Amino acid sequence: MFLRILTATALITAPVFAAAQDAQNEVSFWLGLGPDLEPGYFGDADQDAGVGFKFAIDTVKIGPISREPGQATGLGFGPSVRYITGRDADDFEELAGLATIDPSLELGGRVKYAAPSYELFASLRYGAVGHKSFVSEVGGDLIYRPTDNIRLSAGPRVLWGDEDYANTYFGISADEALASTVFGDAFEAGSGMISAGAELEAVYEVSDNWQVVGTITYDKLRGDAADSPISESDEQISTQIVLTRKITFNF
Repeated sequence: MFLRILTATALITAPVFAAAQDAQNEVSFWLGLGPDLEPGYFGDADQDAGVGFKFAIDTVKIGPISREPGQATGLGFGPSVRYITGRDADDFEELAGLATIDPSLELGGRVKYAAPSYELFASLRYGAVGHKSFVSEVGGDLIYRPTDNIRLSAGPRVLWGDEDYANTYFGISADEALASTVFGDAFEAGSGMISAGAELEAVYEVSDNWQVVGTITYDKLRGDAADSPISESDEQISTQIVLTRKITFNF
């Protein structure tokens, strides 16, 4: 079992803050765990069972700063975070000879425009831990609420990466090619589009403090990511069901 935090295109975001009228300080967020199924590494043709993790900011009221769910419309700015699990060639026979890749934590920012029936976003992140590369992502969602406690969203996602990022996950060095009995030649991956796909999410509000979140993500590898000998499949599908709890701090 693997712990995957905000996998593939999962992100932490917060819209722009507005002036507060209430002197009560409050911070609340959604936190949850649940089973997921996804490729063991970028380009894997198989899927591994694991544990998915969700985190999302709900309410922030600190002095003159306020953000509440009902205010999440218009143009906003916030953080963007993604965690990528490591890749150990010893765990996959088809990767024999390749070097181990450490886990990565990408940190950056997001610009977001939100409306009641849709959202658009663009993110830029840097691998502060791990791959030490830049990635950018754009996407959007159409939003439908069939009932007060059900929220459905779906929309496209496109990911770009620089040369270092592409080579980290899809390149094969000369030394790796010599050590491998599977890959006979080196492969250098260039910068550009890494993947394009879509995400579907359903949120069911069990109560004011509990939610069930189901997510299906489809990504199709592009360019050198798809052409890499490492990629057994250019179609990457991930599914996740998470039970989340709202945690609130008043001070």
